[in-house]
Amino acid sequence: MSEPVKKSAIEYRADSIKRRNRFAAVSVILGLLLVCFSYYFFQIFYTTNVDTKDLPTFAYIHRGDNWQKALVATENTGAIIDKLSLHFVGKLMGYNKPGAVKPGRYELKTGMTNRQVINLLKSGRQTPLRLTFTNVRLRRELATKLSKQIDAKPRQIDSLLSSPSYTKSLGFDTTTVLSMFIPNTYELYWNTSAQNLMQRMKTEYEKFWTPERDAARQKLGLTRVQVSTLASIVEAEQQQHADERPRIAGVYLNRLKRGMKLQADPTVVYANGDFGIKRVLNVHLQKDSPYNTYKYAGLPPGPIDLPSIASLNAVLHPEQNDYLYFCAKDDFSGYHAFAATQAQHLVNAHRYQAALTRAGIR
Repeated sequence: MSEPVKKSAIEYRADSIKRRNRFAAVSVILGLLLVCFSYYFFQIFYTTNVDTKDLPTFAYIHRGDNWQKALVATENTGAIIDKLSLHFVGKLMGYNKPGAVKPGRYELKTGMTNRQVINLLKSGRQTPLRLTFTNVRLRRELATKLSKQIDAKPRQIDSLLSSPSYTKSLGFDTTTVLSMFIPNTYELYWNTSAQNLMQRMKTEYEKFWTPERDAARQKLGLTRVQVSTLASIVEAEQQQHADERPRIAGVYLNRLKRGMKLQADPTVVYANGDFGIKRVLNVHLQKDSPYNTYKYAGLPPGPIDLPSIASLNAVLHPEQNDYLYFCAKDDFSGYHAFAATQAQHLVNAHRYQAALTRAGIR
């Protein structure tokens, strides 16, 4: 057997130098990789990844969404610059863990980083919205308008409004429950449930009926619902000029005191269910409905629309007058001509009809 060749001192030094060079090269590479990864992590965590173009921008996270759906909803705002990095940071920050996703409406602002976006979504710090509802006649219309502003489907809201047992628990029935909704601007969260919304509206309703308002309606001999019902008629009669509503309210209260039928055209339109009617004709007056105040005395069973606060106050503080009749003025100003007698009313009505004929309006 041949003996192994022994390396010389020079060869040993050469090998040592090579090992040191390889180690140095690996160290440099690792250092560069560390710098690159550090820079990348810094970039995805701490540099801007949101550009809203200075427009109000909100991410809507629905109940039951998982973390991936939540981030897709955030991306769908169009404000996320790098979608991949948002998902990567979301996972690194534990947004994929149980309980991390919180439904709600979250405002994104230009300049936010991925870290800030994920922290916002995890925190549940929503931006409240301003809920409004006007021009509503029917329960389904109200349900549709409300569902467009909160995370509740129309059928969820309508099922509560149409439930005899549930509306009774609120102190109403399915006919009168709309009077609980006082048109105003309410601040609440987008993920408010249908049932919580009802409770909130009940609370706001009770706030509206202050001791002063209750005293005013008691003086008139009306219930809260009756005030809403009459106010809905007053508003339907005068939509243009709120300053005339107390006078119209005074007319209808005078008729109620005398036991006269209200004979309010808007109730006939409501009874017929055709809101495109421009002029009430004899055929419309024949409709057999408790809302037809040409057929039945007193107030209808409930409001024919959601009256504004101005109209509610007009009923609570009506003008004291002797008028029993009114019709549109012949100058088409949107105001009305009032009369204390039927004879004078007929004169006013003929003037208006003549003006319609001259204008070619049928």
